[in-house]
Amino acid sequence: MKKQFLFAAAVASLLALGAQAAFAQNIAIVNGKAVPQSRLDSLAQQIVRSGRPMTPEMQSQLREEVIAREIFMQEAEKQGLSASEDFKTQMELARQTILIRELFANYEKKNPVTEAEMKAEYDKFVASSGGKEYKAHHILVEKESEAKAIIAALKKGAKFEDIAKKQSKDTGSGAKGGDLDWANPSSYVPEFTEAMLKLSKGQTTDTPVKTQFGYHIIRLDDIRPAKLPSFEEVKPQIAKQMEQQKLAAFQDDLRKKAKIE
Repeated sequence: MKKQFLFAAAVASLLALGAQAAFAQNIAIVNGKAVPQSRLDSLAQQIVRSGRPMTPEMQSQLREEVIAREIFMQEAEKQGLSASEDFKTQMELARQTILIRELFANYEKKNPVTEAEMKAEYDKFVASSGGKEYKAHHILVEKESEAKAIIAALKKGAKFEDIAKKQSKDTGSGAKGGDLDWANPSSYVPEFTEAMLKLSKGQTTDTPVKTQFGYHIIRLDDIRPAKLPSFEEVKPQIAKQMEQQKLAAFQDDLRKKAKIE
């Protein structure tokens, strides 16, 4: 009898230890169903990836969120909602979204932007700057006749800034009297750049400059050596831009290879 009692106690003890180990892998048991710790961990990783700190209070809130989700999910399944076609369609879309996100993340992990690639991109930027920056004003109108009338008014002594504020279609610069601030010539459309580079300091275009946006009257105010940021200063932006370019090229390549009927 004593041996049987000891054996039963040992079995009970092992079962209790097993239950504790299983519970350690779960955050709760809801209506007899385990809620795994992995759900909480996955949500926590999303929070951290978004840049927010994972505080003890946040951890507690996430635990309550995961448990609440299990409660609501059980009720939805009890009502048979998981059998509806709409639910199945949404689940398929969610599956696609997650898989595509993982595909792109995996590509970026295996194809990181190298230091050499970033430096080459920076060198291209420096070369395209031409070593100079230009400060200009402009007035943008829709019709050539409007532009010609403005040029005529300027020649008679009208103030450039006043006309820009009243008539320029470029409301951003127009509010500042047409001021475009200091910029690299390559930041403008080719027709604008070509016309601006022909001007001397203080000179205004004699004829309207046509671009895809309309007709411009350009005044060149000043020229200075370009003040370019160092490679280290713009390295994060270059990396981000090149990552996006690589990912876009990967996506385009997959589309081209796909057989669509």
